[in-house]
Amino acid sequence: MISTPALITFFGYLILLLVIGTFAYKATTTSSDYILGGRKMGPAVTALSVGASDMSGWLLLGLPGSVYLSGLGEMWIGIGLLFGAWLNWLIVAKRLRIYTQFTDDALTMPDFLEKRFHDKGALRLVAASITLLFFVFYTSSGMVGGAILFEQVFGLDYTTALMIGSAIIVSYTFVGGFFAVSWTDFLQGLMMLFALLLVPTVVFTSDAHVLDNLPSNMTQLVSDNTTTIGMLSLLAWGLGYFGQPHILSRFMAIGDVKDLPLSRRIAMSWMVLSLIGALATGLAGAVYFHGEPLANSETVFLELSRVLFNPWMAGILIAAILSAIMSTIDSQLLVCSSVVTEDFYKKWLRPNASEREKVMVGRLTVLSVAVIATIIALNPESTVLELVSYAWAGFGASFGPVILLALYWRGYSRFGAIATILVGATTVVIWKQINGGIFDLYEILPGFLFASIAGIVVSKFLPADNNSQQQHAEFEQQL
Repeated sequence: MISTPALITFFGYLILLLVIGTFAYKATTTSSDYILGGRKMGPAVTALSVGASDMSGWLLLGLPGSVYLSGLGEMWIGIGLLFGAWLNWLIVAKRLRIYTQFTDDALTMPDFLEKRFHDKGALRLVAASITLLFFVFYTSSGMVGGAILFEQVFGLDYTTALMIGSAIIVSYTFVGGFFAVSWTDFLQGLMMLFALLLVPTVVFTSDAHVLDNLPSNMTQLVSDNTTTIGMLSLLAWGLGYFGQPHILSRFMAIGDVKDLPLSRRIAMSWMVLSLIGALATGLAGAVYFHGEPLANSETVFLELSRVLFNPWMAGILIAAILSAIMSTIDSQLLVCSSVVTEDFYKKWLRPNASEREKVMVGRLTVLSVAVIATIIALNPESTVLELVSYAWAGFGASFGPVILLALYWRGYSRFGAIATILVGATTVVIWKQINGGIFDLYEILPGFLFASIAGIVVSKFLPADNNSQQQHAEFEQQL
């Protein structure tokens, strides 16, 4: 059980988040404010918001736990993510920011795709449906992470811990929208970095001979269990960045395109240090708990925080775990909110809905999606890494190729875009159900490949109309 000083620190942090949400509420008057913060985000807030919303509880729970169990072979996932994130900033961020505003200020990915291809609604419907499908699973991963935290910290049963964690996570997103999410992500990103660097540093500097306690397989760069398929699967995580709506929305929201290079440098520096810290935390856990294995490997950071630090600092570190979990869930809920508001409600039900009405629909969507995700997370056997990997693959394969082709290829057609999304999503769902041989390969790789081929082939047989091609040519001139 957590001590009283740690409880005070922990709940003090939660109160701070709600205060930020309250201030953001006062600045949120339109649906553009609620969805993209009015496109007014600065470079530092954008950078850490991207990092924090990307990494989530996986960074403090899933990755350290995986290294704790399997050794440094898990570092390949970090290498793949670093390269993918860097490319995303380099080749997607600027074009997406300009193109979404150029296409009549598109606020969501489905909205952008419809306007990019002059579609009548089919493409937007497909994109919005796939977005909601995979985000429910992605949000569930965060709910599981929150439940693990509250279960371990407060000694609650899993279901009670899940309900309490979900309620806290949803509250400030419901109130403040994008402003609240971005500013809390900024704070949470700083806390995550501080925690991931502090914990392993304390372990490895506490005793000059501490590394002697490392299990032998931990010191191998690639463990005996890492196969070629396994390595490719870990590296393939980097492909997911091009299609993650909650990350792409940050690119759309930055105030000035000229700030993107600075934002990229801040984001990548944060990411490098955070991944090193996560890998080191897993190793630190293997050292400290050598001979006394943990019941749940994904609690290694939590257990180290609890046994190494005084209660006040432990409360801060435990709050950092909640920060990691919150920073992704709030972004995911917000994207779901924007999709339902803009791509279903406004498009099909109430085209003339007022700004106040759309903001309210967005807030109700946050509650609804959170309830569904919580129901899925009720299975106590669920793991953070398992749920994250499925959703990450779904978005990466469905939207990664369509975003890249839409931004760079004038001849890409709306029929090609629809084929890309459907083939990517279908491949991920089917591939996930089959085991053995080539099917042990992470589903994002075949999904991304088949989706790209489908988009190119269909666009060759059913080419883009003249209006889409002319619009793309005008966009190129804006760069």
